[in-house]
Amino acid sequence: MQLLALALYHRDRRRPPRVLRFRPGALNILTGESETGKSEVLTIVDYCLGRRAPNLPDDLIDQTVGWYALLVTFADNSRMVLARPRPIGASTQHAYTRTGDATLDIPRPDELVNNSNVAALRSELSARLGIEDFHFQPPTGAARNPFDVSIGQAALLCFQSQNEIADQTALFHRQNESGMAQALKDTLPYFLGAAGPEQSLRRHRLGEAQRAQRAAQRKLDDALRHQQAMDANGLALVRLAEAEGLLAEVPAAPDIAEVLSLLHQALSAVPQATAPHEVHDRRQELNDERRLLREQLQDLDDALAAVDRWQQQGRAFTGELHLQLDRLKTLDLLGPERHHDTSVCPLCTQPLEHPDPSAQDIAELTSHLARELAQAQTVQPVREEHRRALQADRASVAERLRINGAQFKELLASDERLRSLQEHDLRVAHIQGRISEALTRTGTESDISQLRHNLVLAQEHASTLEQLVDEDDIAAETERRLADIAIGMTAWAKQLNLGGAAEAFEVGISLKLLNVVLRRPAGRLPLTRIGSAKNHIGYHLVAHLALHTYLRRNNRPVPGFLMLDQPTQAFFPEKPRDASTIQDADWATVTAYFELLSDVVRLNRGSLQIIVCDHANLPEGWFQDSIIGNWRPDAEGNRTALIPLDWLDG
Repeated sequence: MQLLALALYHRDRRRPPRVLRFRPGALNILTGESETGKSEVLTIVDYCLGRRAPNLPDDLIDQTVGWYALLVTFADNSRMVLARPRPIGASTQHAYTRTGDATLDIPRPDELVNNSNVAALRSELSARLGIEDFHFQPPTGAARNPFDVSIGQAALLCFQSQNEIADQTALFHRQNESGMAQALKDTLPYFLGAAGPEQSLRRHRLGEAQRAQRAAQRKLDDALRHQQAMDANGLALVRLAEAEGLLAEVPAAPDIAEVLSLLHQALSAVPQATAPHEVHDRRQELNDERRLLREQLQDLDDALAAVDRWQQQGRAFTGELHLQLDRLKTLDLLGPERHHDTSVCPLCTQPLEHPDPSAQDIAELTSHLARELAQAQTVQPVREEHRRALQADRASVAERLRINGAQFKELLASDERLRSLQEHDLRVAHIQGRISEALTRTGTESDISQLRHNLVLAQEHASTLEQLVDEDDIAAETERRLADIAIGMTAWAKQLNLGGAAEAFEVGISLKLLNVVLRRPAGRLPLTRIGSAKNHIGYHLVAHLALHTYLRRNNRPVPGFLMLDQPTQAFFPEKPRDASTIQDADWATVTAYFELLSDVVRLNRGSLQIIVCDHANLPEGWFQDSIIGNWRPDAEGNRTALIPLDWLDG
C-alpha cells in the first residue's frame, strides 16, 4: 500500500479541497519554510489510517478544516479513499471509505458522509494489506490483554515524526506511549515473518497445557498429602466414633483399609433421637395452651376495664341528677303563690322582656329528672353482677395459666435425659463432620491412580506442544531476520560515517531494547550511549530503510511507504525560517542523507515510497525532481502552506 494523495476540505464544503499529490514508488520531498504545515502532513496521514487520538493542531486556520481524505493504492492497482472528519473533541470514531479501481480519485466535498467507523476502516485496510486473522495471545500469566494484529501495529513502522527521528531512546513511532513498546515487541516477529497465527496459537495452547499440568500435579500432591494425614489421624477419628457409640466393634490395630471402612460406617450411622416424640408433643401442647390462655386473659382484662368505665360514668350521671332534683324541690315552698304572672316582675311589677319559666314548667322538669334517676339506679345492679362474673372468669383463666406454667417448668426440670441426648448429638455431629472432611480430602487408591494417570496425560500433552513450539523457535527466527536487516544497516551506517560505525562489525535492531545496537569487539553499544543528534537521526534512517527494504523483498503485510519529518534538523539552527538560506550548514552530510534515501528507493524498484518533509532544498537535479511541494514565497511574496490562508476569510 502506498499513498497517492492527501486532501483537506473546508468546513463549509463550498471551496475546492486542498490536494497534495504523492508519487508511488518514488522519493517524495515536501520542502519549505517553517510554520507552513509540513509536519502536520504526517499527523493527518496517521489519523486517516485509523488513529483514534491524532493530536491534530488546533489553531484558527486548522479549525477551518472539516474533513481529511487519503487516497491509497494497493499492489493489485485497486484504490481506496480513507476519510475522517476533523474531531470536535479529542477524537472521533466516524469515517468515510470508498474502494475502486485505478480511476478512483479523491471525493467531492458533497460526497463525504459518515458511512463507516474506525474499526471497519482498520479491518478493511488490514485485509487488503494481507494481514492474517491473527488474534495475538500473550504468554500465560502475562499482565496484558490479547488483541487483533492490524494496520494499527503495522503503521507504527511507517512514521518518524520530528521528535521521534532524533530520539536516541526509542526507534519506532509512538514507542514511548503507554503499551506501545510491548505491542511492537509482540507484533514485530509477525511482520518480519518469524511468527504467525499458527505459532501464536501453539504458544497459547502450550501455556494452557502447562497450566493444566501444574493443576494436575497439585491435585495429586494434595491427595497424597491427605492420604498421609489419614494414616496419622484416621485411627484417632475411629476411636472418637467408637466412644460416642457410632461403632460397635473396632479391631485393636486396624490397617489403613480397615480404618477407611470403619470411618465410612461411622459416617453412615444414625444417632439416637434427641427426645421421645411425646416429649416434643407435650411441650408443643403446653405452648399452644399458654398462648391461648394469655389471649383470653387479655380479653377479660379489656372487658373489666370497659365495665369500670361504665360504672364511673353512671355514678357521675346519677350524682348530677340528685343535685338538680334537690335544687328544684325548693319550689314546693312557694305554695299557691306560684301561679303568678311570669311575664311581670314580682318586685317592681314591670313587664319582662323574656318571661321566666312558670312553676308548672319547673315541676314537669323535676318529674322528668326523677324518672331518669330511677331508671339509672335500676341499671347499676346489673352492671355489678356482670363485673363479678368477669372477675370470676378472669380468676379461673389466671389459675389455669399458673398451672400451665408449673407444668412447663416441671417438664423442663425433669428432662435431664433430653439435655444429655442433645449434647451427645452435638458431639456426634462434630465427629461425623470431621470424618466427612477427612474422607473427602482422602481419595481411595483408585482415585490416586486416576490422578497419576491424569498427570501423565497432561505432561505428555505439554511435552508434545513444547516440541512444536521449539521447532517454531520464534525468538531465533526473529533474530535471524534482524541479522539480515543488520547487513544493510551496517553498510549504510559506515557509508554515512556515523559515530561508532567504523569499529562495529554489526549495526542492528535489538528487539529487547527496540533500539539500534552496535556490536563491536569491545562490546555492545546501544544508541543511548552515542552522542550527537546527527548520529541519532542517521541511525534511525539506516534502521528504517533496512527494515522496509527487508519487508518489501519478503512481501510482508506492512504499508510500502515511510514518512520522515525533518531528518536534517540536526544541521540547522533551532527552527530555521528557511534552511536553504543557511550557508554554514553541513550540506555535504545533508546531501549524503538524501542521496541514501534516493538510492534505497531505486534499490526497491518501486515497491517502497519515501515521503520526506524538510526545510532542505538541494540544487541537485535528482533532488529537484523529487520535490512534490515547495512551500516558499513566490516572486510576489505569496506564501504557500498546507491550509490556504484565504480559508480564514469568511
